[in-house]
Amino acid sequence: MNRDEMEAWETTKNKGIFKYILINGVLIWGGMMFVAMAFMNKPFAEGFTSKAAIIHYIVWPSAGVLFGILTWFIAQIRYKKARKQAMK
Repeated sequence: MNRDEMEAWETTKNKGIFKYILINGVLIWGGMMFVAMAFMNKPFAEGFTSKAAIIHYIVWPSAGVLFGILTWFIAQIRYKKARKQAMK
């Protein structure tokens, strides 16, 4: 992680984990997966309240939350390593 990436992460970190998870996890990644899988699997073929559609509504936002949490902690680990090396 270079200096610019460290500064960008500090800015992101200051906004908070919940905002990060909501934007990067649920809206960006979860939203893209929701749309992509809707085209691939066609869960709405039987209507917007079918069992497949309801599962689709639950799975991708939930996966987005998990993705956001995972990427937050990976970024934190990378940041701490880079910061430790910068202080040497």
